[in-house]
Amino acid sequence: MSMDRVGLTLLLGGLALLPGCAPADSAADVPADPIVKGGTDMNGAYSGAPLSWWKPHPDSAQGFGYAQVSGVVADSEDRVLIGIRGDIDVETGAERPNSSNWIVIANKDGEIVDRWTQWDTMIGFPHQLYISPYDPERHIWVVDRGSNSQNSLKDVHEQILKFTNDGKQLVMRLRDPNPTQGKGGPVARDNPNPGPFDYGQASTMTFLPNGDFLVADGYQNGRIIRYNAAGELVSEFGSVGSGPGQFDLVHGVAVGPEGRIYTADRNNSRIEVFSADGQFIEEWPNVIDPVGVYVDASEGVWVVSAGGNRILKYNTNGQLLTYFGGYGKTTGGFDGGLARPHQLSVDPQGNAYVTGYDGPWLNKFMPDPAGDPSRLVGQPYKLPQ
Repeated sequence: MSMDRVGLTLLLGGLALLPGCAPADSAADVPADPIVKGGTDMNGAYSGAPLSWWKPHPDSAQGFGYAQVSGVVADSEDRVLIGIRGDIDVETGAERPNSSNWIVIANKDGEIVDRWTQWDTMIGFPHQLYISPYDPERHIWVVDRGSNSQNSLKDVHEQILKFTNDGKQLVMRLRDPNPTQGKGGPVARDNPNPGPFDYGQASTMTFLPNGDFLVADGYQNGRIIRYNAAGELVSEFGSVGSGPGQFDLVHGVAVGPEGRIYTADRNNSRIEVFSADGQFIEEWPNVIDPVGVYVDASEGVWVVSAGGNRILKYNTNGQLLTYFGGYGKTTGGFDGGLARPHQLSVDPQGNAYVTGYDGPWLNKFMPDPAGDPSRLVGQPYKLPQ
C-alpha cells in the first residue's frame, strides 16, 4: 500500500470517530436512563394491594354486604381500624336489622379479626377514625355523624367519641343534646349560634400537642371548633358561605408548620389556610371535592379528592407536587382503584390506607422499593412539644 493510501485510510478512520458519525448501535445512542414504555402511573410510588385484599362481607352468601366504608386509622400494619356504616341488603340497599359491622379491625392481609360489637347500639355513622400522634396511649377517636333520619333503624345523636386503644372503655363522649338533620338560619344550612356541642354533622378532626383538638363542623354548621383535653370549648371560627374564612361543608382539617390550620372547604372546591388562632390567610382554589387534609412529617399537605378519585400532594404554599389514584369501580378494576376516597391513614411501616366510600372497600397501598420517595405519604406531622 502506498503512503497516500495509508494516509487516506487513517483520515477516513478518524472521521468515523468524529461526534455524530458513530455507528447507530454504539453506546453514544443509548440513553442514560432506559425508556419505560406504557403504564398509567395510577398508583404513583406505590403498589396497590390485590383486589382480593379486602374480603367479602361474611354473610355475602345471604345477600348482605357492607354499607359505606367511611373511616380508617392504622394502629399498626397488622391492626387497621375501619369505620363502616353498618350492613345492607345488597339487592335493596336497605340497612340490615341489628347491624354489627360499625367498627371492625383488619390484619395486614385484609382479614377482619375483630369487631367492636359492644358499641353497636351507640354508634350511628362512624364517619372518620383517628389516633392522635401525640398520644402515647393511642386512644381511638370517632367522629360519629349520628343516625337520626327516618331511614335509620336507630336513633343515635351526633357525637365525638374517645375509646381506649382496645375499645373496651369509652373515656370521652361529646354528644349533641338535640340533633336535627336540617339546621337552618338566615343563610341556608347555617345555624348562626350553635352551642359547643350543637353539631351540624361534624365531619373530621385533628390534634394539638397540648391535648387540645379541632373538630370540623361540618355538613350544616360552617365552623372549626377547638376543645381542650377535657372536651371543653376553647374557641371557634368560621361561618357558612363562600367568602374568605367561610365554609360550605367543611370536610377536613389538619395542623402544619407554625400551627397553621389547613381546611377542606368541600362545596367551595378549595383549601383554606388559617393561622393558629383562626385568622384567614389564603385559599387554594380549584381543588375538586376535597374531603380530607393530612400533613405529613416532610410538610407535604395531602388532600383527598373524592370526586377526582385522587390523593393530591401540595407544598405549604399550595403548589401541586404530585398525586396518585384513579377510579377503580369498573369492570375488571385494577389493584389500588379508588371509588370516592374518603379518608387517608398511614401505618408506622409506611403503608397507606384509603377508604372507598362508594366501593365499598378499603384500599391498601404498599411503598414500591423502586418508587420516588417524595411521592410517598409520610408519617403524621407533629408540632414541637
